[in-house]
Amino acid sequence: MNAYTMLSDARKETDKLFALVRPDWLYERPIAERHRLVFYLGHLEAFDWNLLRPHMRNGEAFRARFDRLFAFGIDPVGGGLPSDSPSDWPSVAEIRSYNQRVRQRLDDAEHDTLLLHMAVEHRLMHAETLAYMLHQLPLEGKDPEPQAPVPRSEPIRREMIGIPAGCATLGLPRNAAFGWDNEFDAHPVEVPAFAIDRYKVTNRDYLEFVEDGGYRDPSLWTAEGWQWKAERNITHPAFWRLASGKWHCRTMFDEIPLPLDWPAYVSHAEASAYAKRAGFRLPTESEWHRAAYGTPEGSERQFPWGTEPPAPPHGYYGFARWDPAPVNAFPGGRSAFAVTGLLSTGWEWTATPFAPFRGFQAHPSYAGYSADFFDGMHYVLKGGSTRTAASMLRRSFRNWFQPHYQYVYAGFRCARGV
Repeated sequence: MNAYTMLSDARKETDKLFALVRPDWLYERPIAERHRLVFYLGHLEAFDWNLLRPHMRNGEAFRARFDRLFAFGIDPVGGGLPSDSPSDWPSVAEIRSYNQRVRQRLDDAEHDTLLLHMAVEHRLMHAETLAYMLHQLPLEGKDPEPQAPVPRSEPIRREMIGIPAGCATLGLPRNAAFGWDNEFDAHPVEVPAFAIDRYKVTNRDYLEFVEDGGYRDPSLWTAEGWQWKAERNITHPAFWRLASGKWHCRTMFDEIPLPLDWPAYVSHAEASAYAKRAGFRLPTESEWHRAAYGTPEGSERQFPWGTEPPAPPHGYYGFARWDPAPVNAFPGGRSAFAVTGLLSTGWEWTATPFAPFRGFQAHPSYAGYSADFFDGMHYVLKGGSTRTAASMLRRSFRNWFQPHYQYVYAGFRCARGV
């Protein structure tokens, strides 16, 4: 598939997301640390335009104010959002007119393939961001849409799997077709022996932590985590709701009794507190790689299951489902060490701060993509969710968020040294 077709397909995905939102709800802010939804309506086209326009023959601006207004997203570290109201934003009709003209101008020009790939993956990342934002939008603000069924699964038996010492190759070689700047360079890491959960921690597991007072025990939290939790009165995961004394889960279009075999979607701070109470820790990025892509023989796989491209037996991904599935629903996606669900049903937090690999070079067309977040305030996530594009299930892809952000489709599994 060429890059122009990929961009067209990515536009269709984000267009479908905005179509779910009832018009009078586009000016809402379902997550306080993010812009209003209307910002993203303009941001996706403005990003493409600002990225590609400097390299076009006839790239003169036609709506410079919108180019600036919708240029940048906001990372949720410390807020930093402007003080605004719905009246500060242009009308939806004006934004859609701008978007249409941007698309026409871009589609009539030739572009560098690498930059087109960058535009495609940026949009696909936002397709996932928008999905978890819409998850927090009140149900009356969305038009429901059917989704793939929850797969049947067997009862879950909690266990840890021992992973022998070995090499994990992180990153991409410089001759790779496409990768973000933080994915380079490829390099081996020697990983000591460790043990890791076969499955992600489930809502059933995490419910025990909640009911046993995990959110009331300061010894389980870092000083920063405890302060964040106390100031915001955090007492449970953001996707959970307590109704009539029983826990429910907010799905994209409903609230249902808490699905106990689904992964617990939590922040890094919450995952770390759970792991500490259990006597474990989160895995490092290199440990996660070793468990996911390594083999007992010492070789490494392209995907946990082998070389076959991601397909339905391996899990729900690529916008196939709005909500997660049981953590053991896809045995076909297990690794050579039988660690299961690594590229489905949710990203996974690691203990590794987001930092550059040796040889890092910021991309000149998007210098701040990674470098702005090498601040010790973000942690690497690996894997993928049901709303992650298939292209970003590559072994080298790195996601990252700050530790107090609850809204990502992110779970975790515990690890320990041996």
